[in-house]
Amino acid sequence: MEKTLVIIKPGAIQRGLIGEVIHRFERKGIQLCGIKMLQLTDEILTEHYAHLAQRSFFKRIKDSMMITPVIVCCLKGFDAVNIVHEMAGKTNGREAAFGTIRGDFSMSIQENIIHTSDTVENAEVELARFFSETEIFEFDQYNLNFLYANDEI
Repeated sequence: MEKTLVIIKPGAIQRGLIGEVIHRFERKGIQLCGIKMLQLTDEILTEHYAHLAQRSFFKRIKDSMMITPVIVCCLKGFDAVNIVHEMAGKTNGREAAFGTIRGDFSMSIQENIIHTSDTVENAEVELARFFSETEIFEFDQYNLNFLYANDEI
């Protein structure tokens, strides 16, 4: 099974959406196997958003991500990276489909509730950035037979 990273951003923290966001993934059948609150630093954000370093909004994004602590989650499931990324919706909340997290809770391209890994490779790098091996837990999810067909498990 794949693992992926979700960061619940400061705007969602301020708006009291932590439980709602996690609830949606759990209802889908995605397993939460690591979670913690942390205050992001300029250093870690510079690394995390390095692909945006030359963009005019780079500093604004970093500043926004340090307003409050964030919640980082490790989620697990079959095709978890794609499913979680699709559940998030388009980056711009005004363009995100209703029923997605951003489509239901965001009006902004920047203040868009969550970050999700977009590829399996990026998920591995991002999870290692925010979690040690001892902070991600492996345990049986007893409802798998009700989430997947026998030949999918």
